[in-house]
Amino acid sequence: MSGTSTTSPLGPTTPPLDNIDWSSLGFEFRNTNGYVRYTWTEGEWDEGVWETDPYLKVHIASTGLNYGQDCFEGLKAFRCKDGRIRIFRPQANAARMIDSANLASMVPVPSDLFIEAVRRAVVGNLEFVPPYGSGGSLYIRPLLVGNGPMLTLLPAPVFSFVVFVVPVGSYYKSGAEPVDALVVEDFDRTAPRGTGSAKLGGNYAPVFLPTKKAKERGYPITLHLDSATRTYIDEFSTSNFIGLLPADPVTGVPTFVTPNSPSILRSVTRLSLAVLARRLGWQVEERAVLFSELEEGKFAEAAACGTAAIITPVKRIVRGEKEILVGGKATDKIGPGLERLLNMYKAVQVGEAEDTDGWMWPTEGL
Repeated sequence: MSGTSTTSPLGPTTPPLDNIDWSSLGFEFRNTNGYVRYTWTEGEWDEGVWETDPYLKVHIASTGLNYGQDCFEGLKAFRCKDGRIRIFRPQANAARMIDSANLASMVPVPSDLFIEAVRRAVVGNLEFVPPYGSGGSLYIRPLLVGNGPMLTLLPAPVFSFVVFVVPVGSYYKSGAEPVDALVVEDFDRTAPRGTGSAKLGGNYAPVFLPTKKAKERGYPITLHLDSATRTYIDEFSTSNFIGLLPADPVTGVPTFVTPNSPSILRSVTRLSLAVLARRLGWQVEERAVLFSELEEGKFAEAAACGTAAIITPVKRIVRGEKEILVGGKATDKIGPGLERLLNMYKAVQVGEAEDTDGWMWPTEGL
């Protein structure tokens, strides 16, 4: 059952279900009303169908199963202050999936088809969008996979594109608390001029083991350095790296720094945070970031950033026997600069701040 409907100038909206404890949602799969599936074959995409069976039929000789020819995206929809539901920057995710598909010799999903598929998946599950003020959202997972038989090393003759959704809770129930990170020394996440910039499934499975080992040692996240020289910061296993340099003593302006390595994913979250930093009048540097800058204590604040949590503050980074305290001191609170960015970001997503950049789609809501 759904709860009380909300009205707006556009009319009633579909309310959230009243038989879900929205305050206890985590970040895991749960069944919804269904999902959309499109098929590419003989040179064109079909019109798409609505599916309710969460099991996708895949050919045993498919390139997705045998050769890892797949890519995916992750984005969110929010129930906003005015009661309408909007999706955060789907156009950016559509563009990134096209890049990933091209790198893996897949048929790209046209941007307009991607947007329409995301809209259909959300509209078919409006009651699963958590209530405004709950801190929750509807996580959206577009997935493109080679699904036709091909034993030779060639692209699939058939591709499946699905979009499913899952209601998720706030990543931090008691605020964004800083975590410890471990530098992975015995494994390279990606190679120079490789596939690290694409959101391919094969880029993620190999980090499961080092991530598991790190968590067993008490480190929630892991940090990867460039595999060529092991002197530059690439990204965390789950998300991009961002850092804040202290405010300039003359201008009082801090600097937002993030790596521009060709081996990392161009995180929509990171790029959006950079826009907000500029709006605050901060300096923004997208450049090669030496690990020694952390060792020398140059960063006042540092964090991992991504769709799930937006910002995960990092208080301590360990590499071998060396321990680095970000900002030079132990703390259990998010820094003031990152907290300001986080609050600005979330305010735009739920309609509490003006959407200056037109990030929330559709403008009128669903």
